[in-house]
Amino acid sequence: MPQATPDPRSETVHHIPLAEIDGGALTRDRSGLDQDALNELRASIAASGLRMPIEIFPLTEPKVQASGPPQRYGLLSGFRRLYAYQAQFEQTGQPRYATNPAFLRTRGTMAEALAAVVEENEIRAAISPWERGRIVWLAHRQEVFGTIEEAVAKLYPAANKFKRSRLRSLAHLVEELDGLLTNPESLSQQRLLRIDAAFRAGFDNVIRTALAESSLDGPATQWQILLPILTEAERPPSDTPKRPDRPRRVYRPR
Repeated sequence: MPQATPDPRSETVHHIPLAEIDGGALTRDRSGLDQDALNELRASIAASGLRMPIEIFPLTEPKVQASGPPQRYGLLSGFRRLYAYQAQFEQTGQPRYATNPAFLRTRGTMAEALAAVVEENEIRAAISPWERGRIVWLAHRQEVFGTIEEAVAKLYPAANKFKRSRLRSLAHLVEELDGLLTNPESLSQQRLLRIDAAFRAGFDNVIRTALAESSLDGPATQWQILLPILTEAERPPSDTPKRPDRPRRVYRPR
């Protein structure tokens, strides 16, 4: 029989199979996992269970895995709790750890919960410029907000117009280059905005091709690949062709 979908209208704690939860659906925690704190959390879970359920949301489309059932839910908050529960299940194999207590959030409640996650990240100051843009982009992609502009306004209500403009630029850049950059979290905001400016100047196809077809994929070498393209994009208008693809920059013979 097909598994029943939890009712998103209630605050009922649902027990969701670990294999069905995508822990990286929205954003990963970059602050790292303190092993001592993780061991304490696992000991607490073993003694009295999970005191605070994680928060999840239904994915628009289930994520197919190489093995195991499709992942039907994305993690909204509770990365460490989910990780500790997974570690506890892997170590003990006990069936009671095979499912994780969770609150199911709808798109409406997700907006409030995601704003709280962003606020917590800003207080901790453990989030990179790329991740700020990625949170905005994913919130829009998951249809929590209708546009990137709305996502920036709701997730960063205290930001001034300059910061909001930078966040919009970062979100658009994530949309364009997600999966092509190696460790983009290591790039400074200045470098990311330079790449975004080159995209807007019409060098998007050149940048994508340079990254996709290079055998060098380390963060430092990728930046060296991009640097001459960015330098060209930043030249005064009189020194650059009207269109960066004339003369043709990307050509693949048949």
